Amino acid sequence: MSPLAKSLPPAAQPPGRAGPVQPGWLRVTHWLNVLAVLTMVTSGWRIYNASPIFGFRIPNEITLGGWLGGALRWHFAAMWLLAANGLVYLLVNVASGRLSRRFFPLTLRGMLRDAFAALRGRLAHDDPHQYNQVQRAAYLFAVLDLVLLVASGLAIWKPVQLGWLCALFGGFQGARWVHFFAMAGLMAFVAIHVVMVALVPRTLRTMITGR
Repeated sequence: MSPLAKSLPPAAQPPGRAGPVQPGWLRVTHWLNVLAVLTMVTSGWRIYNASPIFGFRIPNEITLGGWLGGALRWHFAAMWLLAANGLVYLLVNVASGRLSRRFFPLTLRGMLRDAFAALRGRLAHDDPHQYNQVQRAAYLFAVLDLVLLVASGLAIWKPVQLGWLCALFGGFQGARWVHFFAMAGLMAFVAIHVVMVALVPRTLRTMITGR
């Protein structure tokens, strides 16, 4: 933060700079999402093993549920948590103006610039109140990917009652394909996110304490 910003009273602070780096509501929804996603993915792997769509299976040791019925119970329980928690996250982000402050503007040129800077180890992290454009793109991808996961999951769960939704994915099998690749995309995001947290440990502290 600049010396000028430090000297300003709270009401005159630049937008998004006053208060904690991560507000309490965000920290709660973040960790609930972590719990829901881990539960859904590991139980989903067990469900996948019951009827694989590719020529491989997920090792049962890293799945949740013990058997198909148990995995389905865990999966549906986590689905409602993810949907409800995600809805709260989106609504508060939009209503508070945080979505526009933290995630935009976003341009292809800015994304490429920050990506190359990160690869060269020259991407600054001196202001935790601001996301760089790679972070903005990654977090927006995660939000959209989770929406796709929920929608395709509903199409698989209720292919008759939600026939219109199932049809959008090209039928039941198409919805399974979309669901699988959306899950793979989410796991790729999680892997990159964990690496970035390891490189900048302060981001983990802000998500726990807010500062």
